[in-house]
Amino acid sequence: MARNVLYPLYQLGGPQLRVFRTNFFIQLVRPGVAQPEDTVQFRIPMEMTRVDLRNYLESIYNVPVAAVRTRVQHGSNRRRDHRNVRIKKPDYKVAYVQLAHGQTFSFPDLFPEKEQSPTDEGQSGFPEDMLSSSRQSSDPRRGGVPDWFSL
Repeated sequence: MARNVLYPLYQLGGPQLRVFRTNFFIQLVRPGVAQPEDTVQFRIPMEMTRVDLRNYLESIYNVPVAAVRTRVQHGSNRRRDHRNVRIKKPDYKVAYVQLAHGQTFSFPDLFPEKEQSPTDEGQSGFPEDMLSSSRQSSDPRRGGVPDWFSL
């Protein structure tokens, strides 16, 4: 599954069941364009193939996979450094995994929008009329400069 892996030598009478950890790290990415509910987007290493990704997801995470499509995203080449030399971001591979029939995936809503009820007094916990009355009226001739900033 991974390149550059040295497997232990087999010795007669040695155990047959071995557990190998992978050298690959994959990232689950929120897609920029709307995808079907059964499609998940990953950012994977360039050396990883679609067969490797299928085995990775099925054996480690027990995710049933129907199809895997990959593409190579070329890194941006527009930035320049202080010597006006182009700086290229590294290329990466994007994989689109279609889950098995009946399986769906949706990102969880980690920060839901809270609806403010009419009983809320605001961010500070004080009533609005108390906050507005404690503020001093600003002088229009000062041009927005606070009163404490003067000679």
